[in-house]
Amino acid sequence: MKISDLIQLELFKLVNDGNNTEREISAVYCCDLLSIAMGKMPAGSAWVTVMSNINTLAVASLADASCIILAEGCHLDVNGLAKAREQGITVFETELPVFDAALAIYKALNA
Repeated sequence: MKISDLIQLELFKLVNDGNNTEREISAVYCCDLLSIAMGKMPAGSAWVTVMSNINTLAVASLADASCIILAEGCHLDVNGLAKAREQGITVFETELPVFDAALAIYKALNA
C-alpha cells in the first residue's frame, strides 16, 4: 500500500501530503517514546503516535518513516506544520485511539 492509497481511503485527516505520496508503507509502528521509535521503527512505517511536537518530525525523518498519524486528537502546532512542509513529511490526524488507528492501517495493508 502506498501513502496515496491511505489518502484515498479517507481513514484519517490529511494535514500535510509530503513530498512522495507514492511511497510504500511497509509496516505500522506505534510508539510514543521518541528514543525507542528512533532506534526500533522499521523504515517505511506508518508511525502512529500521540507525540505531536517538532521532535516527532525529526525522529520520523531519521527513522525513515513513510508517514505520521497523530492519534487521539493530537495536532501539530504552527511551527510543527511548517517543519513538516519544509521536510516533506506526510502527516495525518485522527480522533481514534492509537490502537484503533494502527489496526485500520494494518487491515488496509493486509486486505
